[in-house]
Amino acid sequence: MIAIVDYGAGNLNSVKKAFDYLGADVVVTDQSQTVTAAAKIVLPGVGHFSSLRALNRSDLREVLLQAASAEKPFLGICLGMQWLFDGSEECNELAGAGIFPGKCREFPSWVKSPHVGWNSLTVLKGSRLLRGVAQDSFVYYTHSFHAPVLGATSAASEYGLRFTASVEQSNIFGVQFHPEKSGDVGLAILKNFCEV
Repeated sequence: MIAIVDYGAGNLNSVKKAFDYLGADVVVTDQSQTVTAAAKIVLPGVGHFSSLRALNRSDLREVLLQAASAEKPFLGICLGMQWLFDGSEECNELAGAGIFPGKCREFPSWVKSPHVGWNSLTVLKGSRLLRGVAQDSFVYYTHSFHAPVLGATSAASEYGLRFTASVEQSNIFGVQFHPEKSGDVGLAILKNFCEV
């Protein structure tokens, strides 16, 4: 079973529909016991980084960190990917998971923010999550803050600067774009997650 974590800030229905379309056994939950029992975890998210405070108000943050360290496949989408980093300048007082180093930062002032729409991926290295995804494939974004490019970056996009589009390390995966809104490319990525 794949658990999609509901902390009040996700586009849960569209993420669930995409997994349903792929025939995955998936449940949307805010219950830590269900998350703990799941074989895989998806942390979606849309909105302000501060909405991730909801994870701290329950035991979900601790449950997610334990699952990640137990090598359970974990996928962060958009805000969920940003949570995997040290934090975000959008809400400096709230710590991220610290699985990847660095803070998410706002786009430079010379580009329109938020970054909304289709943009191409530069696949940087072999990736289980992006297996079979063609170079320069287009995916759908909607975000105002971006994660830095680092050693674990598996794909990047350009919008005023180069930023991390996807990140991957062992059992931990993150995508800044929305695979559930990215057509066949997004479905292929979610299918790859089902198979890791």
